[in-house]
Amino acid sequence: MSDRFEVTTPGEKLRALLSADGSMASAYPPGLRYRRPIHPVAAIRDLWQARQIIRTVTERNLRVRYKQSVLGFAWALLTPLALLVVLTIVFSRGAGLQSPGVSYPLFVFIGLMPWTFFNSALSTGGLSIITDKALLNKCRFPREVFPLSAVAVAGVDTLISLVPLAGLFAWEVRWPAGTAPLAIVPILVLFVFTASLTVLISGLVVYLRDVRHLLPLVLQVGLFATPVAWGLDLVPERYQLIYCALNPIAPIIDSLRRTILFDQQPNWAQLGVGAATTIAIAVFGYLFFKRVEGGFADVA
Repeated sequence: MSDRFEVTTPGEKLRALLSADGSMASAYPPGLRYRRPIHPVAAIRDLWQARQIIRTVTERNLRVRYKQSVLGFAWALLTPLALLVVLTIVFSRGAGLQSPGVSYPLFVFIGLMPWTFFNSALSTGGLSIITDKALLNKCRFPREVFPLSAVAVAGVDTLISLVPLAGLFAWEVRWPAGTAPLAIVPILVLFVFTASLTVLISGLVVYLRDVRHLLPLVLQVGLFATPVAWGLDLVPERYQLIYCALNPIAPIIDSLRRTILFDQQPNWAQLGVGAATTIAIAVFGYLFFKRVEGGFADVA
């Protein structure tokens, strides 16, 4: 084997993968690509030890996000409320959709909260590695700190949006249903799914910059393809499980509505299918991220 392929470090491997003009070097043997050893237990332990760094980066991102903003954290309230008004006008007034047993704005807002959390985490966390590339060579810590801190920032915004949700309940003169404590199950699935997909996309964007431009389009289409402004029952019953497997946000939103609004348990079959997809993405996404992590500083 020639000296060109005698590489030992991940950075050298990635540099060998790139030609002088930045394109992939086709002559590089596929067997030597991305052979970074992965130790999942050690990686998770390192991530837990870096939890303070996640907190620090999250605090920094929150300050930067609302710095010199007149409204500050009020934007976390205005964004879902603006979407609520638009969706109510378009789907309730325009398309004539209704939500039996509960007002349509409250029905939609329960769906908007998990969607805005997912959308915010993915749109910012997916670009977090290339956005924070200046820090990659300065400190040694797990690189998933960056996308996970974006998820944490989105979580803070979602907690703030509980204020208008409480206002809607007060306006309707009603309380959350007795099954509301069961909402912790879909919320947990939502967090794992969002964090896993954000970590996966953040690693993919480093090497495939087209994903950076594709992501906003997919999220815009996803808002209407996900039962945010409409109910999951509009999907034909024979296709619901397949749909929930392909779009785990759908059974999460449906489960939140069932538990918080309609005093029902989640549809465990649909939520279970969504959770299975979530686990698959979590395993694949994290292994992929750790596999390509060594070349971030060279490529980003």
